Amino acid sequence: MGGSVYKDTFSAAEYREFSQRLEQQLTVLKELLGTPAFNRDEPSLGAELELYLVDDQYRPAAVNEELLELANHPQLTPELNRYNLEFNLSPVAAQGSPFAAMEKELRNFLDHLQALAQGIGANILPIGILPTLGEEHLKQSYMTDRPRYHALTKNLVGDQVKININGKDNLKMSGEGLTIEGANTSFQVHLRLTAASFARHYNAAQLTAPLALALAANSPLIAGMRLWQESRIALFKQSVDFREREHRDWRQPARVRFGSGWMRSSAWELFAENVAVFQPLLPVLFDTDQHSPPRLPELCMHHGTVWPWNRAVYESGQGGHVRIEFRALPAGPTILDMLANAALTIGWAVGVAGSADEYVARLPFKMAEYNFYRAAQHGLDARLLWPRKFHGGLEERPVTELIEEFLPASQRGLRVLGVAADDSARLWRIIEQRLETRTTGAAWQLRRFEYYRKSLNVDEASSRMLADYRDHVMQGDPVAAW
Repeated sequence: MGGSVYKDTFSAAEYREFSQRLEQQLTVLKELLGTPAFNRDEPSLGAELELYLVDDQYRPAAVNEELLELANHPQLTPELNRYNLEFNLSPVAAQGSPFAAMEKELRNFLDHLQALAQGIGANILPIGILPTLGEEHLKQSYMTDRPRYHALTKNLVGDQVKININGKDNLKMSGEGLTIEGANTSFQVHLRLTAASFARHYNAAQLTAPLALALAANSPLIAGMRLWQESRIALFKQSVDFREREHRDWRQPARVRFGSGWMRSSAWELFAENVAVFQPLLPVLFDTDQHSPPRLPELCMHHGTVWPWNRAVYESGQGGHVRIEFRALPAGPTILDMLANAALTIGWAVGVAGSADEYVARLPFKMAEYNFYRAAQHGLDARLLWPRKFHGGLEERPVTELIEEFLPASQRGLRVLGVAADDSARLWRIIEQRLETRTTGAAWQLRRFEYYRKSLNVDEASSRMLADYRDHVMQGDPVAAW
């Protein structure tokens, strides 16, 4: 829908008409989700990989337009900043060897893209946030020149964004427009489900998101500052948080958020809540929809301007379906690391779904949200609030203990989806090695950065660490073996 945005100023009449269409399309969506077409049991997977482009000093290289033109590939799209790109993988059936298929597509394309990038003096780098990113890279001049980004900047954030993240160091940073949001790069994974089973799978995804995030963390440094293990979570949330501060009794919910509560019965709830709570940002009016099932373009446009860490997606193509978009996983370090994170996350969404109601009843949603942010902050050192097994109440438990306890559920979930044993087993060894060595991408980055910091300044240490990081990424071995 982003390509349909062609202006950044809208009239009052356009806002009114857009809002009316949202309500109409919500009614249509509710009916569609109950039809047999949206309840076909044909699970499939997909993913989107956001990438950094860096120069020979491992600083942002604003060359995405040149690389887009050289690659000329329909699955490669621009991202918000001129030093980022996104590759959209082809959807694959969950049954069989989906992760092997995704690996092959990623390897072939990224090798090709890297060769093109080197031809213009750049490199591609999968990493949650680039440690050498500085305020000078967050000027409006670094934003990709697309109408959608200009419209979002004008209608959402205005001119200046201020960031404050506390970790071992304290980061205070300013950016212009949406450039700070664009500095976050992720590996967004999709799982297509039946509409009838969506709620329990979504709740399972929310429940286990902190476990997956702790094990996948890969964003510990911004501008050479040691912050959260997954600083992306804090940076993205603050980058578009422009709510009014003077309302003490009630405040508008953040557009970047974990959620507002456990789901009750249908994906429709998430769309309806976004319509009820958030004012339209891009009230683009589309031509009469002649598709079957309908595309619901205004509803999808509005839904795309709210960024929960797990999101429902409506798709009208190929008969229509709904899917979960897992948005919390960072880009990198390697292809195998990212696929292992995807397998773990998807497996939990399916394998825990059968018992999700038990946890929903015993773990208040606010505590699940607390767990998510603690996992982002502390990674594998996090302690989460969890229901006691036999005595009632909640207790603090190490996230590593919970991951180990829940691993069989993820393996079971992959079997339910029909993923071949050999396809998941190779990824499972990566997860187990990461747990055994306590080595995530974030942990490795921090260890290497602090090693270089003994003899180099912050900028030099960041660059040297990233040079080592890139070498390992190109070799392809998972991070726990570095």
